[in-house]
Amino acid sequence: MPQSLTPLPLRTLPLRTVAALFATGLLLAGCAGSHPTGAHPAAGPAAPAPLQPLPAAVPAELTPYYTQRLSWQPCDNGFQCATVKVPLDYAHPTAGDLTLGAVRRPADGAGGAPRTGSLLLNPGGPGGSAVEYAEAVASSYPPEVRAGYDLVGLDPRGVGRSSPVSCLSGDRMDAFTAVTPAPHDQHEIDQLIAADREFADGCAQHSGALLGHVSTVESARDMDVLRAVLGDDKLNYVGKSYGTLLGATYAGLFPSRVGRMVLDGAMDPALDAVTGNRAQAGGFETAWSSFAKDCGSRTDCPLGTDEQQAGRQLDALLGSLDAHPLPGAGARKLTEALGVTGVLAAMYAPPAWPQLRSALAAARAGDGSSLLRLSDAYYERAADGSYRNLMFANAAVDCLDLPPAFNSPAEVAKALPQFQQASPHFGTDLAWMGLSCAYWPVKATGAPHTIRAAGAAPIVVVGTTRDPATPYAWARSLAGQLESGRLVTYDGDGHTAYGRHDDCVDSAVNRYLVEGQPPADGLRCS
Repeated sequence: MPQSLTPLPLRTLPLRTVAALFATGLLLAGCAGSHPTGAHPAAGPAAPAPLQPLPAAVPAELTPYYTQRLSWQPCDNGFQCATVKVPLDYAHPTAGDLTLGAVRRPADGAGGAPRTGSLLLNPGGPGGSAVEYAEAVASSYPPEVRAGYDLVGLDPRGVGRSSPVSCLSGDRMDAFTAVTPAPHDQHEIDQLIAADREFADGCAQHSGALLGHVSTVESARDMDVLRAVLGDDKLNYVGKSYGTLLGATYAGLFPSRVGRMVLDGAMDPALDAVTGNRAQAGGFETAWSSFAKDCGSRTDCPLGTDEQQAGRQLDALLGSLDAHPLPGAGARKLTEALGVTGVLAAMYAPPAWPQLRSALAAARAGDGSSLLRLSDAYYERAADGSYRNLMFANAAVDCLDLPPAFNSPAEVAKALPQFQQASPHFGTDLAWMGLSCAYWPVKATGAPHTIRAAGAAPIVVVGTTRDPATPYAWARSLAGQLESGRLVTYDGDGHTAYGRHDDCVDSAVNRYLVEGQPPADGLRCS
């Protein structure tokens, strides 16, 4: 998995991609401790500065955007489609527009339920299509939620149907994703840097000025334009993974406009890229440990009967792919990079573990096609060799939101021991992934910060104790930063918790969305 496609800093496998894994036989969705009730610790002296709210009044130059009328047209499966105009640059609103794509499924009013308003959904990424996510999951939302809410998906700027970022052709992406993620010598380091530079140059060539305006702050401001044109006084929102950063950012900018907000699989905005990447490496290590223990208890486990043996077998298999790639599909080979990506992709959800066991068994027998399919699903590579824009947008947002984790191979080498300690199996790969933004054509506009959202309505933050991509400590931190944060803990495996058939989590979130009654801070589910 090349650096620019890092799942870090905490940009995770979007639910749309998880759905794709289910289509291949996997799934469909989205460090214990508790956050003491009412306890929101103050930031320490070295803590980043808090995100400051914007003025409550809409600036005059933005009025045309806030007062536009949407033309909703019937589209697929009972949804309506529309486009929304937003400024390319909020600092210079007259300099040009972006067109964002949106869908909604109107509230069905079942049982005579009154309309509550709109409920904006976001699956994460960054780069996951909220439009496709809403279309995929709307029918699975509880009847009482569908009765009162219009379910809405807005592709963030640079994503999907919203002025998408573009970078490389399919064949060049194939080459890019196959480059070894953990170079063993100077030649491989040079190959990795060349691949990162080609990717960055392609984004600059094909996306131009857009690359400087796809930040999380700008996307959060777009959400407020959508709220207004939908006719809602408050923004009701369910965000997963990176969608939690987007939602929390909205709350920090517009605290008085927060309605019922759920942030599931939370990111911590206070972390710099190095700290976030290292923590996520530890998250994947924790998930691997759970998988290995489960695998060892099953008769079809191809890696042995205990966690240590499984780890040795995994390292040997992935290490052998550098010099000896396995046959994959057609002329494509399973390289070390693609093998690592396939394993990490399956860590996002326990329903993927049976397919990973089968894929690892096939790879040990000389067939890399199953691990390659897992990797392709992660990257959203179609059978015809084309790639969706997920990974282009992912890199564009990541590199704009935070300064690079590392600026040179020497900096990566210095940090390797800490990454390897956090994750003996994946730390080296994830450390090198942190180099990609060093070659980005646009300087980062964001920096680590805390989010207080003073005066906001209760915000429900959900964390899973063994989440691979968004470590549980991040949920505790975000809930602690938010003045009105309510932490719900799911003691279990996998990425995100709401909608994964845990009655405790689902009941608490549904009651909040339908009745406006937030769960008690510190609720623990298992």
